[in-house]
This record gives sequence, C-alpha cells and structure tokens, in this order.
Amino acid sequence: MNNQLSERIMPERSPAERIRDFSEVALGLTQAQAVAEAKRCLQCKKPPCVSGCPVEIDIPAFIAEIAKEDFAAAAKKLKEKNSLPAICGRVCPQEDQCEKMCILGKKSTPIRIGYLERFAADWERQNSKSKISREAGPNPNKIAVVGAGPAGLTCAADLARRGYAVTLFESLHLPGGVLSYGIPEFRLPKAIVHQEVEFVKSLGVDLQVDVLVGKTVTIEQLFKEGYQAVFLGAGAGLPNFMGIPGENVKGVYSANEFLVRVNLMKAYQFPQYLTPVKIGKKVAVIGAGNVAMDAARCSLRLGASEVTIVYRRTENEMPARAEEIERAREEGIKFVLLTAPTEIFADENGWVKAMECLKMQLGEPDASSRRRPVPIPGSEYQIQVDTIVVAIGQTPNPLIPKADPRLKTQKWGGVIVDENGMATVPGVFAGGDLVRGAATVISAMGDGKKAAAAIAAWLK
Repeated sequence: MNNQLSERIMPERSPAERIRDFSEVALGLTQAQAVAEAKRCLQCKKPPCVSGCPVEIDIPAFIAEIAKEDFAAAAKKLKEKNSLPAICGRVCPQEDQCEKMCILGKKSTPIRIGYLERFAADWERQNSKSKISREAGPNPNKIAVVGAGPAGLTCAADLARRGYAVTLFESLHLPGGVLSYGIPEFRLPKAIVHQEVEFVKSLGVDLQVDVLVGKTVTIEQLFKEGYQAVFLGAGAGLPNFMGIPGENVKGVYSANEFLVRVNLMKAYQFPQYLTPVKIGKKVAVIGAGNVAMDAARCSLRLGASEVTIVYRRTENEMPARAEEIERAREEGIKFVLLTAPTEIFADENGWVKAMECLKMQLGEPDASSRRRPVPIPGSEYQIQVDTIVVAIGQTPNPLIPKADPRLKTQKWGGVIVDENGMATVPGVFAGGDLVRGAATVISAMGDGKKAAAAIAAWLK
C-alpha cells in the first residue's frame, strides 16, 4: 500500500458529520490551494508523470495553466486526452500511477495531480462549457461500443472525435457502468457521472440504454446492421465467492449486489425511493480493496452500529487506496487482519448469526507478489454478525462470450485480445474489466483509448 498521499491537504467533511449521509466527503481544493500546489510543479523537460498516465494526459501543461490561473485552459488541456476528468480526479489511484512517477516524490510529497485534475474539471463544470470539436470530418463508418462504463465511454468519445458514427449500447437503464452502480455517492456523486456522460454524448455519440448485447441483439446482428467494428467494454459483473459452508444463507451479499442496490436502486435515498437494503447492526465485510471500503462505509451510513473489515493479510498488502483506508478508520470501521472466514452460521430463521474464522500468518509471495496467507492450525474462533458482504473481487461479465462462441476467453473468463485489443473475431475489440478482470477505472479508460486508435487504424 502506498502511503505517500496519506498527508491530505484537501478539505473534507468531519467523520462525525459525514457518516450520517451520503454527501461527498472530500470537498475539493480551494482556488488558492490549487494555484499554490500547481506552482510546486517543476515542469520537467521529460515529464515522467505522463508515462504513468494510462490516458496520456499532458500533465505539466494542464498544471501550468492552473499556476497561471487560467482554469478554462487547464480544463481544455485535460479534455484533449481525458473525457472524464471530474471522475478521474476523484477515483483514479494517482498515487500508484502519475504521482508515483513525480520527481518531487523522490524526496518529499509528489504534486497532487489528482487533486488538481479534480479542481480544473470542477471549475469548468461550474463556470464554463468548453466545446471539444471533432478532430476529423464526419466519417460514414458506423461503430458499436458495448457497455457505457469507463472503457466504453472513453472509446466512444475518442472515436466520435475522429468523426465516426458511434452508437453506445448499455444494458442497464443508466449509463456509467461501475461509476453509476458501484462507487458510492460520497466518493463519486452521480450528478458528476451524468455530466461527464452528457459531454461524451455532446461529441455525437448515440447512447442506447436497456440493450443487452448478446441477448437483445447479437454481435453478428450488429455487423449485419452495418456496424464495421465493435468494442466490448462490458465490465466485470460476476462476483467471486469464498466457497465456504453457509455462504448462501440469508443476509450474505456479494459486494456487487449490495452496491448495485445501494447506488443504482437508490437504497441510499430511502424512503424517497422505496428500495431499501436490509442490513443488520453488526456487519462484516470480507476483503480489503476499494470495493470492500465502499461496502463498509455504505453499511455504516445505512445504520449499522458496528462494521468490521475482515482480511486475510496485513495492512501492507491491502489493495485499497491509502486515502480510503484512512477515511474508513476515521469513520470508526474496525479492521480484523490476518483472518479468513471458514464457515457462516444461520439462526432458526435462516439469517446470518455468526461467522467462524481462522487466524493466518504470511508465508512466501504468491502470483500477486503479495505474501501468501497460511492458516494457523487450531486458531478457529467465532465473530457474531448479522450481515456479511463478500468483497473479494469479481470476474468478467460472461453474458457476451457465452452468447458468441467465436469469442475465446481465458480459463478465468477474460476475453482474449491481441496487442491491439482485437478479440478472436475480426473487427471485434475488447478492453477494461472484461479483459483484465476487476481493475481500475483509469486502466479501463486506457484500454478504451487504445482500442479507439486500433479501430481507426484497422478501418483504414
């Protein structure tokens, strides 16, 4: 875990206040803070930060505009490469990417590139409406993009800028993918997702919701309808489970289901929306990635009195962002580490009442290059809980590959692509979590950008 950014300068709401609602926690830099932070940038001749950015933003250039207090120019510079800057400024793990490469970070604190990206994007949302023109004239080629998540939105935007006629198909009733159904309001307000999607549509992208490609329409049919290339960005919608006894009793959620109910079905706005989530007083969240932190912090806001993260390694191996772990701690979430659940017990009505756990110790590194947790024999003990959220990752959406047997997949479900992002069907490209398994928003965007360039090259 990277602790470089644990020294947080962005104003935030106090833990006591914020755990009572779903309003945004981090409030953004003030204008004075943003300008001061931008002036710290060394404006390197060969900026290493750019090599750490999956969507290749000209980072020193947009920061230089903030330092000059030309915030409109900063936003315009950002949007040359990134169609979703207000989202990335909030949820992108900059500390492991661009900020990790910052020269200043070698001796002190790196430039807080993410905070500055959020500042410029928010300033533009509130003060101006910059128009990004197409880079080329209208192109008769029709392209279908499947999935309106980070990969699909980025691919669609980049293709539209090149002049292509792009249709973006989304299976749900709202676009955004994981941005809409996965990341809670307090970390990423839905109004911001909506506004960034509107920007992508303003480039000429035709968004069609409630279309499940593979069922409503097949890939083959899309080609018959005149689409000359298809990009698949359908995400990782299939949750992983632990495979332990009692995992299917009432009161055990996958993080996918739990967060979809909270976010997309508006459980966080009950009783305005009559879609509540049943949650007990003692909640255990299994896992320690960003999704686990989101589920734990949502549970607290939905009325749980005690929320515990149960993780089989130590804090050093936690995949979640340092900021999110700190915020969870500030909000009173407990951490039980080096612990793995082995069985779940139900009461006489079939609802969760307890979870048996085994203590672990760390052995040699495994395939993820983190030290493998090894059980300590005879260390079993029970935790009293009445709700469990399993947040141990997810695998690619199997609906599209199953609907088109020509698409070859990895054993674990990821769609196989070549170095250009093309799948095993000519003209079909794929990226994001559908190819990688659960990864970051920005890596999915990077795949979308790369695929857009590859589609344009392939069509030529």
